[in-house]
Amino acid sequence: MSCDFVALSNPGVQALQPYQAGKPAEELERELGIRDIVKLASNENPLGPSSAAISAVQSVLSGLTRYPDSNGYYLKQALSQRFNLAANQLTLGNGSNDLLELVARAFLREGVEAVYSEYAFIVYPLVVKACGATGVRVPARDYGHDLDAMADAVTANTRVIFIANPNNPTGTCLTSQAFKRFMARIPEQVLVVLDEAYSEYTDQADTPDGLALTATYNNLIVTRTFSKAYGLAALRVGFAVANPVVTDLLNRVRQPFNVSSVAQAAAMAALADREYLARTVSLNRQGLKQMQAGLVALEVSYIPSVANFITIDCEQDALLVYQALLEQGVIVRPLGVYAMPQHLRVTLGTETENQRFLDALKKVIA
Repeated sequence: MSCDFVALSNPGVQALQPYQAGKPAEELERELGIRDIVKLASNENPLGPSSAAISAVQSVLSGLTRYPDSNGYYLKQALSQRFNLAANQLTLGNGSNDLLELVARAFLREGVEAVYSEYAFIVYPLVVKACGATGVRVPARDYGHDLDAMADAVTANTRVIFIANPNNPTGTCLTSQAFKRFMARIPEQVLVVLDEAYSEYTDQADTPDGLALTATYNNLIVTRTFSKAYGLAALRVGFAVANPVVTDLLNRVRQPFNVSSVAQAAAMAALADREYLARTVSLNRQGLKQMQAGLVALEVSYIPSVANFITIDCEQDALLVYQALLEQGVIVRPLGVYAMPQHLRVTLGTETENQRFLDALKKVIA
């Protein structure tokens, strides 16, 4: 091939590596011929989707020949009523990843900066670099966000700050007071993206409610998803909340029909199924206790988490442990891409799935 297509691509894209998703169970089955696989790699809901969501999906299948409502009127109405928001504050996304990219496309370009934490979600630097902007990676504090250092990193060129709360992949959580002190230091022209993909899981008493705080801070954008606690990862639907001017700008770069009619119907049903969400949260809290007790018994250290996953320290090359667990039919997530080569992130599953992991880990470390 004589043409250098890499040289023709945007400079920011040239420096990127593709996002590495968790290994699918089907792939492990093809590779090793293993059956009865437990996948604890992608922070999915082990309950499966709400039965109400499944019924909603079935009810709209006959309309697959038609384009979805591009503006998502009814889903926005449901979100507005559930969270006491105005419809003109809402942007719908093909999962919350899509919304992070919309923020980058709307506000980042060559010559400006975006700030994010050392161990924060890997998509932040990806969307920043793809837009040609400069990423400013701030060292973490106790595997979480050092808000003082992040505020200190703001310059005249800063346009966006990305914060995950709870944080992925470490499971740490900010307090409401700390976040408000941070926002008081941030100039209004700097947008703060508060990524609350795992907010439903935390039981920390003093956790910031990003949706409510958008009424206080004009420069706050909050993103949430239906992929985790609502069990709709395959359908890809999320939403962002911001002031109406920012929301209008995000919708200018949003692709039409980015959320399917199937996803919209499922999201509305899942949002209304409060009992399902309560079961999800209850199962997760039981699983967190089970996992922590099991790791203590195995003398394996971990980062305290308030999310639906827990990150463990293997005290050796985690890829070796990861590969050995694969041979036991258990898929977890190595964190070398996060510059955490000794750590594995483990999704909390059902009681049986959690025990499968703990039993497999015991064999591996022995």
